Amino acid sequence: QVQLVESGGGSVQAGGSLRLSCAASKYIVGIYCMGWFRQAPGKEREGVAVIASDGSTTYADSMKGRFTISKDYAKTTLYLQMNSLKPEDTAMYYCALRYGSRCTWSYLAQFNNWGQGTQVTVSS
Repeated sequence: QVQLVESGGGSVQAGGSLRLSCAASKYIVGIYCMGWFRQAPGKEREGVAVIASDGSTTYADSMKGRFTISKDYAKTTLYLQMNSLKPEDTAMYYCALRYGSRCTWSYLAQFNNWGQGTQVTVSS
């Protein structure tokens, strides 16, 4: 199984930016979907954005165009550029992987390979 390790989290003031990374232990081959998800204390985990093996992306409406998901194929790394951060963005952010053609941020149950998460804290 591919191991996923998130990094890049930290504390930032509202309006600031962070770039999260998710490194895979090996190259991911075939048809797949990778995504970023987040979970705040007392809340359910929610989808942020996903990117398919063909490069197509889909974002949750709550991101309001502030976040960008991308992949670095050479380094086998997934990224999440987070701009105009708000206190409500404070959460544990996870990256995940699933194989197959279905790729949607709303279908969390089908992602069967998850990273350990990286904490993002946004202060006012």
